[in-house]
Amino acid sequence: MYIHLGGEKIIRTSQVVAIFDISIEQSSKLSRQFVAQAQKNKEVETIGEEDPKSIVVTQGKVYYSPISTSTLKKRAHYLDS
Repeated sequence: MYIHLGGEKIIRTSQVVAIFDISIEQSSKLSRQFVAQAQKNKEVETIGEEDPKSIVVTQGKVYYSPISTSTLKKRAHYLDS
């Protein structure tokens, strides 16, 4: 199954490790370090032109998605059913 992350980006649901609200970057030092390391390794992709609302972590990449965390989680749960 697949999940639409916004724009023209679709990924396999089996690749999703975690979905976080964008606010976690400001509230967690560990998450900032994780994203900084992913950026250093060129494993970060921003989807679309809109401000990101969520961070989607997959096995190989970190995506900044313009779709809210709750919507992405609903999509992922719907597809798992």
